[in-house]
Amino acid sequence: MKGRALGYLSRREYSRTELARKLAPYVGEDESVDPVLDALEQEGWLSDARFAESLVHRRASRVGVARIVSELKRHAVGDTLVEEVNAQLRETEWTRAQAVWRKKFGALPQTPAERAKQARFLAARGFSSATIVKLLKVGDDFPIDD
Repeated sequence: MKGRALGYLSRREYSRTELARKLAPYVGEDESVDPVLDALEQEGWLSDARFAESLVHRRASRVGVARIVSELKRHAVGDTLVEEVNAQLRETEWTRAQAVWRKKFGALPQTPAERAKQARFLAARGFSSATIVKLLKVGDDFPIDD
């Protein structure tokens, strides 16, 4: 069981809940996966903080705070860790939203239909409505270090 868990962890980071879910089919009726997970945490192989950092690193350049926070909650990462990530990402949301918008569109919308399309695109990526409204008003004219 521990070997299988280490195999999974050697490929990428997992949250404790996600790894337990992956190992569940291989656990016998009289066994539990918790002692294995506890041992992995004590040995430093399994860490929710490292999983959250990895997820943020992979996703932050393409999606907004709401989307990342949602993914962390879906993976059952602790609330304090989610709040830390939320605060950290809020500081850079404008810059990231501007980069995503510039890559996809690059120009302010000329019609209400274009505006709605751009707003939906950014909302689907998890950017806040305040950021979307501000971005669609000023585009690249607004200073990046806001």
